[in-house]
Amino acid sequence: MKITTVLFDLDGTLLPMDNDVFTKGYFGLIVKKLAPYGYGKDELVSGIWKATAAMVANNGSCSNCDVFWKAFAGALGERVYDDRAVFDDFYLNEFNQAKACCGSNAAAADIIGTVRRKGLRTALASNPIFPMTAQKARLEWAGIDPDAFELITSYENSSSCKPNPEYYAEIARRLGVSPEKCLMVGNDVYEDTAAEKAGMSVFLLTDNLINRDNKDISGYHNGSFGALKKFLMQA
Repeated sequence: MKITTVLFDLDGTLLPMDNDVFTKGYFGLIVKKLAPYGYGKDELVSGIWKATAAMVANNGSCSNCDVFWKAFAGALGERVYDDRAVFDDFYLNEFNQAKACCGSNAAAADIIGTVRRKGLRTALASNPIFPMTAQKARLEWAGIDPDAFELITSYENSSSCKPNPEYYAEIARRLGVSPEKCLMVGNDVYEDTAAEKAGMSVFLLTDNLINRDNKDISGYHNGSFGALKKFLMQA
């Protein structure tokens, strides 16, 4: 079936990064931001990880945002709700300093241009564990206009996460497109190939490939940005 819609992962795909380096930088920034409000480093980091795990396990009954804050409050107390504006301000401001923990690749913006010129629909399928402000900020770090995407998933507008196939099915429903007409482009073998279970095709970008289980990827379309561009031109 002809591909009409391309879903793109962000971290490690459109935005080159080492996940460990980015995570360390991100936590350093948010800990510094929240310290004046009485949040200790260990409790804050632990609370964020617990709330993130809760989002990954979300069964779709409510938004990832609601799941995050409920779990976060469960870990750190109801005071977190009073300080929510501080967290929101962090993603609008200090979070942008984490750009220094990421790389850049002009081929990322080029491939988005290729997709749009070909008349294909686009969605940013970045794991929705961050607020929309953070999703758009990281796109801008990559040199990509957020308006290039018909849909950007975030913790506010999603009720599941990778590697749950329902995450991908939800995107297809919101776009009103058959999953069989979608191509998921990502660099994480475990998380992004889950799109196949929802009926989508998968292209694994190998520039920053994450393959924790050393899975054989020969059964998937894969390669560099150059190979992806060639594949899309033929799709």
